[in-house]
Amino acid sequence: MKSDIEIARNASLKKIDQIAEQINLDTESLIPYGKYIAKVPLSEIKPEKINNSNLILVTSISPTRAGIGKTTVSIGLALGLNKIGKKAIVALREPSLGPCFGMKGGAAGGGYAQVLPMENINLHFTGDFHAITSAHNTLSALLDNYIYQNKAEANGIKQVLWKRVLDVNDRSLRQINTGLGGLTNGIPQENGFDITPASELMAILCLATDLDDLKRRIENILLGYRYDGTMFTVKDLGVAGAITVLLKDALQPNLVQTTENTAAFIHGGPFANIAHGCNSVLATKMALSYGDYVITEAGFGADLGAEKFLNIKCRKANLQPKLTIVVVTAQGLKMHGGVPVDDIKNENVAGLKEGFKNLHKHITNLKQFGQSLLVAFNQYATDTEAEIKALKDFCNEQQVPFAINNAYTEGGIGAENLALKVAETLQNNPSKPLLFTYDLEDDIATKITKIVTKIYGAKTVTFGTEALKKLKQIKANNLEHFPVCIAKTQFSFSADAKAYGAASGFNLEITDLVINRGAEFIVALAGDIIRMPGLPKSPQALRIDLVDGQVDGLS
Repeated sequence: MKSDIEIARNASLKKIDQIAEQINLDTESLIPYGKYIAKVPLSEIKPEKINNSNLILVTSISPTRAGIGKTTVSIGLALGLNKIGKKAIVALREPSLGPCFGMKGGAAGGGYAQVLPMENINLHFTGDFHAITSAHNTLSALLDNYIYQNKAEANGIKQVLWKRVLDVNDRSLRQINTGLGGLTNGIPQENGFDITPASELMAILCLATDLDDLKRRIENILLGYRYDGTMFTVKDLGVAGAITVLLKDALQPNLVQTTENTAAFIHGGPFANIAHGCNSVLATKMALSYGDYVITEAGFGADLGAEKFLNIKCRKANLQPKLTIVVVTAQGLKMHGGVPVDDIKNENVAGLKEGFKNLHKHITNLKQFGQSLLVAFNQYATDTEAEIKALKDFCNEQQVPFAINNAYTEGGIGAENLALKVAETLQNNPSKPLLFTYDLEDDIATKITKIVTKIYGAKTVTFGTEALKKLKQIKANNLEHFPVCIAKTQFSFSADAKAYGAASGFNLEITDLVINRGAEFIVALAGDIIRMPGLPKSPQALRIDLVDGQVDGLS
């Protein structure tokens, strides 16, 4: 089989105005970025059509080194639904350069289920990530300048909370000192970098409803505390307008296409292990305005991405998925069953069944939300009939529909059975009204405890010294009504990345809390999670090159 990039190059792309015409989107409104990419103004969202569309969430079991293929399934389902005569659109997050040049590689799907042009989407795309990075660091510079220019003020800023960001994996920047080298270089202070997907501005972009809401949220960002203990915000700094200007174009969703010319909206890119892990509300609503079926995904496993999609994004945006799909692979299940990574391509029904514990926990969790479910088996060439039968039998026992996806190798044709099962499930098993894990009236500690015990399966929750201090600040500043976004490893229900399967009865320590006052949620850091990844020993960058004028090595 050809590589992802070879398949992408050989695909026959339509011009972006033709893609817009297919979904009855006004072509005159498009803001083209070349022939095959366009931004779409927010005025093209049709509120009256949103609730009439079928929103489908794609999530997965806890990911492993073997991979899951959630994006491939999301794109493949859109292809399959169109193959069976449905009007389907996919809405996805934008890839980050950090994983692209680091360990994971690109995030535009795979095989014959990709979004295109793949190189552009995986690299600079329409500049949204650069806009967020620039806006974030401009705010850092303006804040440092304010502190420098007002250093003699009696009630100046005592504590700075705002870090810098960069869209690369760079462990050396996690903790730094700034302002060194003399008084003219600023005030010496400890600082650090997060990766751009962890920026609060990324979360704000993905949750904002329009430009006015974007500016309001930017004004509310908490930058630090004064000596008298009061909050210092962007509104106090007086630069919300300037930061909004830097993000005004980035706020507009991006329209592209799949390998089979299906419309795709790709916008925003927070990670699900350190942020809320969903594409923008605006892109989702744009897709719902023009598609009868809209497929979107939430990052990593259902304990992270899906939980945040439902408890944060759907709650805030008044969205209601009508079906949630849990993606599984035999190799991933076998790893959760204790099978060594070197042996996961060999048949091992016993190991596979042991891995069902992880799937069962995710199914149980999603049923708590009132969700109608379907398990999608992302098939690999090494999977055996005995393994597939065992998984199908397990799903029957759980009374959850099951379908095989072969979109990676066959495109839309390989996802027709999945599409038919999705259409059937939507017709026969409608979701109940969305149920949330916690009430907004709960205090922050209670919200965290409910997520950790109900979703993760922990027995207890403890709060470190910094977290306890932040809980007091949150209460003192009347911010306890915010939802919670837990940052933890994606590989386990616990904070131990090596605890595969369905860890239970453990204690989860919350080490710190980050107040995202503009995004309007509280980030709880669990275990040793960090918000600036490092590069692996053999980064993907070693395999990326420009050969005869064409990008090579992206996947």
